Amino acid sequence: LQTVRALLNNNSTVTVLRAGLHAIFSEKSLDVTKDLFQEKLRNPKKRQKNIQLKCLKNFISSLTSSTDIRDLLSCLSSDLQSFVIKPSKNKEAFKEQASDFMLKWNLLLSNVGKILTINRTDSFG
Repeated sequence: LQTVRALLNNNSTVTVLRAGLHAIFSEKSLDVTKDLFQEKLRNPKKRQKNIQLKCLKNFISSLTSSTDIRDLLSCLSSDLQSFVIKPSKNKEAFKEQASDFMLKWNLLLSNVGKILTINRTDSFG
């Protein structure tokens, strides 16, 4: 946690990280990952929304050199409330949505980390 705080207080590190993250989206490096989220279910009304990418984009938008780690966590918490918790109609639906979100969120972050490692090593400071 203290390491993250130190990084967030370093303007050049945050600037390079944001640039790397924005480049991933502009270069369409996540297209393969996006395809995994576009599952077409039997019921067209239940097509998977790409909430993981929305959460990541909101997180990146909140990322500045003066951002406190608690503010970033609050942003993610707010997105989870909006996209996972509130839409759940019952306990079973919540479990299913939360499980699906976590699985795809982990996949997304793994792919982002891999892309940054391979193509944007400067993003790691």
